[in-house]
Amino acid sequence: MIMAYFENIERPERALLVSVDTGAFDAQASIDELEELAHTAGAEVLAKMVQKRDTPDAATFIGSGRIVEIKTFCRDHEADLLVFDSELTPSQQRNIEKLTDVRVIDRTMLILDIFAARARSSEGKLQVELAQLKYALPRLGGKGTELSRLGGGIGTRGPGESKLESDRRHIRRRIDALENQLEIVGRRRARLRERRNKNGVETVAIVGYTNAGKSTLMNTLTHAGVLAEDKLFATLDPTARALTLPDGRTVMLIDTVGLVRRLPSPVGRGVSIHIGGGRERRCDSQCVRRFQPGVRRASGSDGEAARRAGVCREAGGLCDE
Repeated sequence: MIMAYFENIERPERALLVSVDTGAFDAQASIDELEELAHTAGAEVLAKMVQKRDTPDAATFIGSGRIVEIKTFCRDHEADLLVFDSELTPSQQRNIEKLTDVRVIDRTMLILDIFAARARSSEGKLQVELAQLKYALPRLGGKGTELSRLGGGIGTRGPGESKLESDRRHIRRRIDALENQLEIVGRRRARLRERRNKNGVETVAIVGYTNAGKSTLMNTLTHAGVLAEDKLFATLDPTARALTLPDGRTVMLIDTVGLVRRLPSPVGRGVSIHIGGGRERRCDSQCVRRFQPGVRRASGSDGEAARRAGVCREAGGLCDE
């Protein structure tokens, strides 16, 4: 008997990127960045679709005609993932999936997925898991109060809580546990900052857009051996090294997490912790790429992303690669 062998090769997810241009931000630059994020996450980007609207549709984010167009495109090109360049409400996500028969994620979910794959330190993993759970909690499937048997009154008595309620209760317990662990980590970090301040150690944070060359600059100055690759969020965990300045002073140089345009709130809270033992630093060095298109515009988006991350001080210098 002749036996046939087949190699099981897992192909990357085939994605269509979708954005709504309301004029509130540079939609083309944002969806171009989303394409880089999708590539970083391992997706194959088939196409990018931008629709101009005054406001997003409350039910499906984009218009009904464009929904039909997306469904046809996904069927014809065997797309299995839709990535929206804005944060979707739970109902919008469910409605789009129901109408297109394709899995839907948004910008926040994509970034959190990349963070989950790249986080290495225990603190980074805790922060990512906490952000993912807080984001997932209102998006659990089900019919909300219709499934509840715990509200009391006629029609609510029965055999116990539903699976949905059990899942939510488990997630809330896990969120509480993660917040307690991060609070302990925060107190430990505060003690370290206090000790550095007592010892007169000045801190300099390298802040900039992801993939702008911060880790390369860190390696050049301190020989830290930080991973430096030409991709978004190649490194997530901050690295600190001592650097002796020409005048003989020694400072603590910190390579921080990269920033992106329109940094999602769940991600921004974690980044604000990572940037710097951040608010105690004495100086920022902002790093941008000279050959990056629109470098000054990118520098401005860094500042906006830093403000959203809770890092509000202006950069002390600009370091062009």
